[in-house]
Amino acid sequence: MAEVMSISTTTVRTASPVGELVDRIELTPWDLPFLPLGPIQKGLLFLKPTPSQQEQLLRSTTIVDHLKSSFSRALYFFPPLAGRLGITEHDDSTSSFFIDCNNAGADFIHAVVDNVTVSDVLDPIYVPRIVHSFFPLNGLPNYEGISKPLLAVQLTELVDGFFIGCTMNHAVVDGSSFRNFINSWSEISRGSHSISQPPVFDRWFPTGVGCPIQIPFTLKEMQDTFFPPSLEERVFHFTKAKIVALKAKANAEAGSSTISSLQALLAHLWVSSVRCQSISSDQEVTCTLLISARGRLENPSLPEGYFGSTVHPTVIATTAGELLEKGVGRAALEMNKAIALQTSDQVRNFWKCWLENPKLLKMGAFMENVTRLVTSSSPRFDMYGNDFGWGKPVAVRSGSANKNDGKMTLFPGVEEGSIDVEVCLAPEKLVSMGEDKEFMEAVTI
Repeated sequence: MAEVMSISTTTVRTASPVGELVDRIELTPWDLPFLPLGPIQKGLLFLKPTPSQQEQLLRSTTIVDHLKSSFSRALYFFPPLAGRLGITEHDDSTSSFFIDCNNAGADFIHAVVDNVTVSDVLDPIYVPRIVHSFFPLNGLPNYEGISKPLLAVQLTELVDGFFIGCTMNHAVVDGSSFRNFINSWSEISRGSHSISQPPVFDRWFPTGVGCPIQIPFTLKEMQDTFFPPSLEERVFHFTKAKIVALKAKANAEAGSSTISSLQALLAHLWVSSVRCQSISSDQEVTCTLLISARGRLENPSLPEGYFGSTVHPTVIATTAGELLEKGVGRAALEMNKAIALQTSDQVRNFWKCWLENPKLLKMGAFMENVTRLVTSSSPRFDMYGNDFGWGKPVAVRSGSANKNDGKMTLFPGVEEGSIDVEVCLAPEKLVSMGEDKEFMEAVTI
């Protein structure tokens, strides 16, 4: 395929933040572990507007200028995203981090790729590598937000479409906050002067914890020298009917009625991915669910528009032999039990323990166990509702950041109730999954 050519890069600032002035936001125990990792990268693929749609939306401007203008207006409601990370390095070899809401600006990149169509992105079995070039700030760890933008958007023109690739610092936001910004931006692009879910910038800290939090790491110690092996990505589509069938099967096998649709689907993916690998029956296999603590904390609870990270890890471990022998029902039931244990008290205790022995996340750790499955994002995030004024997207894709052998990224499908799973595996494993009859029976091509 052709190369993506950058046409222009604009630093976009907001005239002034909305409401009470936000100067500085301290990073929390939820935020700090993500400093060495890459940002969140999610993007939307659109067909180009028809002449009538373009005339109605744009009048006397271009799509590029319209999106750049609405992007600036969206930042008005999200001033931290126009800022930078701040760091204080202390004499005892510890560091503390915060968001400096200094309006240094976010990047808006306009790019073009010749001879690439929407079907060139969607039709191949595996996600074309060029999709990663539709995102800005590739290869940049989150701690580089000290000098680099916390948010960058790339609008890439295709022959018959547009791709809006958004890169956002993962030490500043999680998937819910990312989704809130994109949803808000699309609202404003359609002509709204307000947003449906105003962000709340007050951050949560464990009771009795002083600010700022000092962690025993320097910037040099945060560098991750891990280089991932060759990986491929494929998007598997699961219709609502197939998911309902998986849920019924999992509950029947487990003798349960509490296993959810998503738990059944994830169990199906976990069992299938292990079955497609040549590993011994006594090899430990793990599934890490990155769930949200929103809705779990009590006294006080988090506000609906909490802006920041609330990612809470939950790990289920077993052996390959036991997982395959007991099947999807048992795997789903173990997920169900593990998630149910993540109460308000458990979440608070987890982060209190983290403060006693802080640990940062690094990609190398995800590869220590080659049979590790890690889930990210959520099919509950409204991605296909992001109409910027000329129609809904035709697909959702992610960038290259934080990809490892066993990464499963969850998106809603185009049809209501369906789910798309972007599976990232070593090439031979992904080929094996695509040829596995039991797995593919639940997939709709």
